[in-house]
Amino acid sequence: MSSQCKGVFLGDFVFVVPEQVYEPAEDTFLLVRNLSTEKNSTVLDMGTGCGILAVLAAERASYVVAVDINPHAVACAQRNAELNGVAAKIETREGNLFEPIEPEEMYDLITFNAPYLPVGPDEGEIWVEKAWCGGKDGRSVIDRFITESSKHLAENGRILLVQSSLSNVERTLALFAERTLSATVIESEKVAFEEIVLIQARLIPH
Repeated sequence: MSSQCKGVFLGDFVFVVPEQVYEPAEDTFLLVRNLSTEKNSTVLDMGTGCGILAVLAAERASYVVAVDINPHAVACAQRNAELNGVAAKIETREGNLFEPIEPEEMYDLITFNAPYLPVGPDEGEIWVEKAWCGGKDGRSVIDRFITESSKHLAENGRILLVQSSLSNVERTLALFAERTLSATVIESEKVAFEEIVLIQARLIPH
């Protein structure tokens, strides 16, 4: 791992973040503030980055899978799980969204701080940029995530998804509804030229 690392401190937790990995920011902490896990639950932390959400979830969850397309992020999340004493509960996997998830795997909570910024064709080529580059309209990753996430949501489970007002929040709510999930904005935060939005989705009972 690169020697160019920053330290992020949150209560009693410490996280090292190398330059190739997204450093926790306002969108991360929006999720952190709303992260609650049931005892013995299972959690999928998509786009785990430095693993901050996976580590926090592992305090109560019995099993956490942390996925990232960025190999530096996967190694970083593993290191931070070890630093914070929860490595036995966290499995890190490298892959593009749900590619490393088996069809039969189901989770009580799925979290995703999605790449949501609309970007030009030249952005997203280096590893750290993949954390925020959402394609031309900011939805290239979000739409794929919504399509797949409901297939891995346990009964009474929920999804926490962060995105920007720049990437069409109403479309996200509509796409969840098409997949029989009830989705609502549970918190938002104004940041510079955009609003960061946290959406919670649950399966609609039959």
